[in-house]
Amino acid sequence: MPPELPLLYIKTGCPWCSEVSGFLAEHGIGFRELNVSDDAAAFNAMEHVSGQSKAPVLDWHGRVLADFGVEELKPFLHAQNVSFEDS
Repeated sequence: MPPELPLLYIKTGCPWCSEVSGFLAEHGIGFRELNVSDDAAAFNAMEHVSGQSKAPVLDWHGRVLADFGVEELKPFLHAQNVSFEDS
């Protein structure tokens, strides 16, 4: 059974969330997305894994990147051995 995809917690109207989601999709990096704006359980899960309430939060198989943009995402992905074209 393949491992579960990384989980990206987002909020409606969050420009960083849109930017990060777009970057991952554009580079073919698989992920699941949970919108915490209208899902209390997802919001609680995001707070639990990240220790805070700001989005986006990426849970990469237990390694967590919280309250970030694409510039912080790139080195995080490289540290997870994820390769992508850096343009």
